[in-house]
Amino acid sequence: MQDYEHCTLCPRNCAVNRLQGKKGFCGETAELRIASIEAHFGEEPPISGTNGSGTVFFSGCAMRCVFCQNYQISCFHVGKSFTSSQVAERLQQLHATQGIHNVNFVTPDHFLPHTIEIVTLLRQKRVTIPILYNTSGYMNVEAVRRLQEYADIFMPDYKYADAELAHALSRCRDYPAVALSAIGEMVRQKGFLDSSAGRREIARRGVLVRHLVLPGQEQNSIDALSILYGEFGPKLPISLMSQYRPLRMLKLAEMNRPLRSEEFYRVYEHALALGFRNLFVQHMTADHEAGDDFIPDFKRERPFKGNVRKR
Repeated sequence: MQDYEHCTLCPRNCAVNRLQGKKGFCGETAELRIASIEAHFGEEPPISGTNGSGTVFFSGCAMRCVFCQNYQISCFHVGKSFTSSQVAERLQQLHATQGIHNVNFVTPDHFLPHTIEIVTLLRQKRVTIPILYNTSGYMNVEAVRRLQEYADIFMPDYKYADAELAHALSRCRDYPAVALSAIGEMVRQKGFLDSSAGRREIARRGVLVRHLVLPGQEQNSIDALSILYGEFGPKLPISLMSQYRPLRMLKLAEMNRPLRSEEFYRVYEHALALGFRNLFVQHMTADHEAGDDFIPDFKRERPFKGNVRKR
């Protein structure tokens, strides 16, 4: 756990001593804090499957995007203290009782040493399901390299092609370049996700890149997809998401409204025109609120009201 003594786990490079209770940009000390551990059914079909994905939602975040739907944990630090052993035991229980298809670490970058320890404990317990790192994409390449023996699937975001938008919404102008380099290392290690939107078999290995379309920011999405296509080609699996909700009042006026259908589908049409062959698409519903089942409330024991086993 010496990484926490002079913490440079993420590109913020805060260099604070989290072992002494100091907090960097992520807002967390070296004490492992988690908001939820449960089988989750709201991920892409090859991830959630029928039995769910064993999600671990960590408190704090190295991005703290102003529009985050998980703002209760990323910005307000809702969560409880755990040991690595307690987390491993809970995941082992979910595997034994519910048959979860994978372990899904959600925004774990600032607790990377703990995740490595948890994976090591799971292997000792002979829990051999895939380990998935569900990240913002804002990772040091060196951090990704450290995970080579501890991750099977990477599911990074590629949020921004526009550096100024990245600064306005997440205070990181370097996001486009940093995230692209991190994704490149992930692909080098694991290749592309070994499942497709068409066949939907349970994924075991590889990279799936997510992109959330934001209201009023179509050009950012179009440019982000073009960059990803230019860097990785048509076989890169892309998950195009429409689930933006204005949960808090933001300074950018255009962000204080839901995403419009025409905005999302212009971006979707661009993805098709580029020629991406493995597209996971979160289509917009006629009743916009129908998609709110997976907007969490981490103050509840079960944060996701729509989190039920698929039949």
